[in-house]
Amino acid sequence: MKRWLVHREVSSPNCNERALPISMVVLHYTGMKSAEEALERMCDAEAAVSAHYMIDEDGTVTQLVEEDKRAWHAGKSYWRGVTDVNSASIGIELVNPGHEWGYREFTDAQMEALLPLLANIVERHDIPRANVVGHSDIAPARKMDPGELFDWERLARLRLALPVPEPKIYLLYDNPGAFYLALERFGYDITDGHAAVAAFQRRFRPSLIDGEIDGQLGSLLFELLLERDTGHAR
Repeated sequence: MKRWLVHREVSSPNCNERALPISMVVLHYTGMKSAEEALERMCDAEAAVSAHYMIDEDGTVTQLVEEDKRAWHAGKSYWRGVTDVNSASIGIELVNPGHEWGYREFTDAQMEALLPLLANIVERHDIPRANVVGHSDIAPARKMDPGELFDWERLARLRLALPVPEPKIYLLYDNPGAFYLALERFGYDITDGHAAVAAFQRRFRPSLIDGEIDGQLGSLLFELLLERDTGHAR
């Protein structure tokens, strides 16, 4: 890690040894009333939660856990066959009150701090764009963060996340089960199908999040799978 990317270090006790190599980054919002409250919770041993980094709304980057350690940010989660996401990921918390306390857009200062930090992490660990995900992607039945206001396209323009593909057709799958299976093949846990669809919408079509399958979603998923299977979506 280039030290200039981190403004301060506040050590959290909430970490342990990794069981897997680093292969993904999970983006969160703190979902608390203030940055101070979020930081206090992530450093509280009784809370048993943490992340590797927290980015305040003024762009201050705080490191809480060293990258070689397993931070406790993902909880019960799944992505592309990985069930111990904490062991395989680096967690970044963006200060935002979240849907419970007054969800709002992420600040330019936050995004300007996130981009070089994320680029550095992705380069050092050779993380595929498809494995830069939101908490809602890995735990669709439990989480909504970083939410529909997060600027994924800004990351995609720098090849730090997958872009939203251009739908070429309006594709309705034969039945909901076929769509769910395709969604699982892309990476999602489909135990709660409705929640998985909503998470996919939140990431790739945030203008309408209703958990319902339609032809536009079918087309988006088809293009994403096609790009992955042809080696263009790493």
